[in-house]
Amino acid sequence: MDRPQLPSTEAVIDAVREVARAYGRDIEVTHDIGADRSGRRLSAGAFAVTDPDGSLPHEACIELSDGAPRISIEVFSEDDAHITVEGIPFQDLPRDVVPAFLHSVLGDLTHVKGRFFPPGWRLVVPLPGDETYKELITGTGLTPWLSSRVR
Repeated sequence: MDRPQLPSTEAVIDAVREVARAYGRDIEVTHDIGADRSGRRLSAGAFAVTDPDGSLPHEACIELSDGAPRISIEVFSEDDAHITVEGIPFQDLPRDVVPAFLHSVLGDLTHVKGRFFPPGWRLVVPLPGDETYKELITGTGLTPWLSSRVR
């Protein structure tokens, strides 16, 4: 599947803003710019602001407010992202899948699948091109939004 390349954290933020707007959701963004502020830049050294190549790493945390499901997105400068849907973390996703992932969740393509044996529920997020992300739902029960997605 050919998907648009998102070359920067800012490009991901713009794409998320566009998808959220299409579904009537607002976003709140927190930026961490500089190796001294970003959490995953160990190669920069202590008290360094830039990476060894002189660039400023840019990370962002995006929260979709007002509505269900609760979604937060962390975008890292290493071309990956973490998306949490209703408390279920999807880690180490390529940042290029973030808009499609968000479309799937907000566009009602996402579903919850369960099995009697072994017991457990999984949140399934299908993307265009036969790509699917699944995560085990841990905890004592399903939220109302998750319950409405059970198949």
